[in-house]
Amino acid sequence: MPTAQPPRAVFAMDPVHLPLLFPPPLMERLRQMADIDTALVVRDLTDPAAAPALARADVLITGWGCPRLDAGTLTAAPRLRTVLHAAGSVRSLIGDALWDRGITVSSAVTGNALPVAEYTLAMILLAGKDAFAHRERFRDTHTHPAPADTAAIGNLGRRVGVIGASRVGRRLLELLRPFDFAVSLYDPYVDAAEAAALGAEPLPLEDLLRRSDIVSLHAPDIPATRHMLDRKRLALIRDGGVLINTSRGALVDTDALTDELVAGRLSAVLDVTDPEPPPAGSPLYTLPNVFLTPHIAGSLGNELARLGRVVADELERVAAGLPLAHQVRREDLARVA
Repeated sequence: MPTAQPPRAVFAMDPVHLPLLFPPPLMERLRQMADIDTALVVRDLTDPAAAPALARADVLITGWGCPRLDAGTLTAAPRLRTVLHAAGSVRSLIGDALWDRGITVSSAVTGNALPVAEYTLAMILLAGKDAFAHRERFRDTHTHPAPADTAAIGNLGRRVGVIGASRVGRRLLELLRPFDFAVSLYDPYVDAAEAAALGAEPLPLEDLLRRSDIVSLHAPDIPATRHMLDRKRLALIRDGGVLINTSRGALVDTDALTDELVAGRLSAVLDVTDPEPPPAGSPLYTLPNVFLTPHIAGSLGNELARLGRVVADELERVAAGLPLAHQVRREDLARVA
């Protein structure tokens, strides 16, 4: 009995990412499942040199640096039926033409959620110990804090408010379970029973902000969430509260947050900002109550291979004629990143 023809696949991304996404064992796995030229990595779908491979491609394996898949670029790939994205959000990648053609899309966002949740957990634990402020004081004084300086810190019973039961938010809730935190959740798509199953108390957003010691953002960047933490809502966070943002900078009114931080009323851990990076001279770079990192919470270095594994698993399903495990649908983009 003749065997089915393996899917024909093409890489479309910035080639700098390819070796980390697909180290040799994973690359060999792709070769065994698909007809793929591992030396060809396309950044411009209109490049004549890529035309023969794209013309026969069933699958595009995309990543950071891939151009937007709109009507113009898709003309180069008339046989295309599947896009496997070796990164998180596909919002900036996918145009209407792709959905209109019935092309299926998968994202490795589930693989990318884990390091973001791990980073966030680490920041929550450090923030509960007031580690960042004590580091600054220790640099200046070279002395250990007096008991009075530590009476208000610690992670026992600290209330963590999680905004958004996204993949990252859900993974974070799972990681928080072994610790002695009180955990609240705001997500308009999650009911009380589901929140309880996730290990959190459901609260309206304003109540979560008022009651939490640490607020962690994990909502998508969509029009409805732009500046969801505006000046009025930031003012609800209790004095000494900590805001952690590993989601998207646009969820927070940067000017309003900066005012709160300059006043010293709040502290913040910011892996994302709006704009990103902050402009030269921004107080966010130098304030002692701000821990600012350059968008490192997501997959970096050897963590990228986890995204490659997700794509390899999906390609195996394509080759076997099975549904995608991590399919993104057009209607999903109204409420996910």
